[in-house]
Amino acid sequence: MAAWIALAMVVALPSLVAVAGERDDHRRAREAVLAGEAMPLPELLERVARTHPGQVLELELEREDGRWIYEVKLLQPGGRIVALEVDARSAELLKQRSRDRHPPEPGGR
Repeated sequence: MAAWIALAMVVALPSLVAVAGERDDHRRAREAVLAGEAMPLPELLERVARTHPGQVLELELEREDGRWIYEVKLLQPGGRIVALEVDARSAELLKQRSRDRHPPEPGGR
């Protein structure tokens, strides 16, 4: 019985750590917004959508070189995937990478 409990705890541990990590990320993001170090997400996404329309696939707020950076991955019309790095305070575009969702087959098929 003890072995089953131990096994269940080992299996559940990564999920518990992920949930705790998500809560910590949420807290850090909220603190950055309240401190004026990052703009609220709806405002940032509105600004990004003006120049880079698309469906948000992934979003992260990271601290890099002393400033907050939103990393936004978008699926644009036509299937292009665009990854943006945006200054969280000013919404300035810092970096952009893109690729087609379905690259063309060799030989043009």
